[in-house]
Amino acid sequence: MAKPFFRPQKFLRRTQFLLFFLTAAYLMAGSLLLLQRSRLALQPGFRGASGNQAQPAVDVLAGTGNAEIRPVQNPPWTPKLLEDVDGLRGPTSDQRYGPRWLLSRNSELRQLRRRWFLRFVSEQEPMQSAGAKVARHLTSENKGTYLGCFSDDSRERTMKGAVFYDLRKMTISHCQEACAERAYTYAGLESGAECYCGNKLPATAAKEEECNNECKGEKGTLCGGINRISVYRVEEPQASPKRRRNVIYRGCFKAPENLTNTFPASLIHSNLTVEMCSEFCSAKEFPLAVMGGPQCHCGFPTVHFPLHKSSDRLFCSRTHNVSTTEKVLKGGDFRFVYQTPVQDTRCTDRRFLPTKSKAFVALSSFPGAGNTWVRHLIEHATGFYTGSYYFDGTLYNKGFKGEKDHWRSRRTICVKTHESGRKEIEMFDSAILLIRNPYKSLVAEFNRKCAGHLGYATDRNWKSKEWPDFVNSYASWWASHVLDWLRYGKRLLIVHYEDLKRTLLPKLRDIVGFLNMTVTEDRLLCVENNREGNFKRPGARWPETFEPFTQEMKDLISKYILTVDSALRERNFVGLPEEYLPR
Repeated sequence: MAKPFFRPQKFLRRTQFLLFFLTAAYLMAGSLLLLQRSRLALQPGFRGASGNQAQPAVDVLAGTGNAEIRPVQNPPWTPKLLEDVDGLRGPTSDQRYGPRWLLSRNSELRQLRRRWFLRFVSEQEPMQSAGAKVARHLTSENKGTYLGCFSDDSRERTMKGAVFYDLRKMTISHCQEACAERAYTYAGLESGAECYCGNKLPATAAKEEECNNECKGEKGTLCGGINRISVYRVEEPQASPKRRRNVIYRGCFKAPENLTNTFPASLIHSNLTVEMCSEFCSAKEFPLAVMGGPQCHCGFPTVHFPLHKSSDRLFCSRTHNVSTTEKVLKGGDFRFVYQTPVQDTRCTDRRFLPTKSKAFVALSSFPGAGNTWVRHLIEHATGFYTGSYYFDGTLYNKGFKGEKDHWRSRRTICVKTHESGRKEIEMFDSAILLIRNPYKSLVAEFNRKCAGHLGYATDRNWKSKEWPDFVNSYASWWASHVLDWLRYGKRLLIVHYEDLKRTLLPKLRDIVGFLNMTVTEDRLLCVENNREGNFKRPGARWPETFEPFTQEMKDLISKYILTVDSALRERNFVGLPEEYLPR
């Protein structure tokens, strides 16, 4: 009786094993496929707009007639403008066509946030106990002289002439070179990644074992600790030439009536030179060196000496050998003004909001429109950090500490975003909408995508197929970004990048007022004195004759400019600046 059932039983056992094997193989294959896809998603290269952002133009504006039109909900504008806006909308988020690098911007951003955050956390792992470490302070050539470990109060720093952060590459030499470049005497390192410069030593010494944080960019070396700073005396073999190169001529200005009250420090020397005056003021940690004859005065830009109206340098030259009485009779006392390498520190202190903000404010712009620069201005003007919808470790290293804070924490004064979907817009209570000339924005964003925040695209990049694909997709996003925020934004302040560059203080006052902040005039003058920050592409890579836009690209962008200008005026905002007009 058992024999008839033996073969079926044996067959079932083999089938069971086979099914288990096939299931395991299937799961392994699926895991490998997912890993491969995640690698492709994180590869460097071009990424485009999400479904919330515009895709290539359609027949209404571009004249191509081969793209679908997404209907607009609740249109608040005229029928003609609505027709233009419909053309800007492009396909819905579930459609998948166009260049491959334009398809998954949102998923890529999530991956980037997760990857950067995990790397940041791993770098903050607790170090070994201080007793098990052997402190190694390098003293090789150009490393400077180690002076010791000191206590450092973050609320009242002694060394605050210049501040730098680098969570991955901070080294002792990097900090010292940065301080030497700005003519400071001492360089201090704290928490393994922070660099501080100054001309005065902290008052309180600490135990050497308390400076126990390893430098992020140099294993085996120590860069301070928590509220502990490792201080070095900067040694620069060729100090004078470097310092001289960093002195900037600001112009010839009329001196205030009371020099003593305006300028806290002064020097009189019969053979006074620019280098002598600049070095004297740098040692006193003042950003301005004011020269007139044998007199050197040091100070800051103030309401009594704002440096807004310069005069011909002949006025300063003529008054060098004239008595004070004669200067008054001839229309005033004029002085040469120079910018020293020292940073104006009256507006460099920043912190998170002490309590959660009641208003959730966005700082919205198209990529490449100067969002990072405006964040620099806002942080220094208000004294509070700005947040970001994205995690960017490079910006965090440059001092934007709000980058690591969750964007919905409400501990920052405003939140950077490039998003333009209805859902992403309506979660903000108000927004500063930053608009820049689309030609400049497209070039800036293409440079960033090809070579990072401070780099430039190569000639090969400009001549490749990537550039026309980029313009065709991103030009429409520039327009749809503004139109979406005009439609769904609850309370808006429109800021034109070009107007902010031309008239910084009036526009900055508008921004600060919109954020419900009150700041002193001297602090705003400090921001103006530090207006460029340390996150700007150096110089001009291309000559003025460089023209990457074809006539077909210009025609496309011109239609978008006219549509956005019309939409702004419909909402009773000022239209686009004249330089935006079609070329």
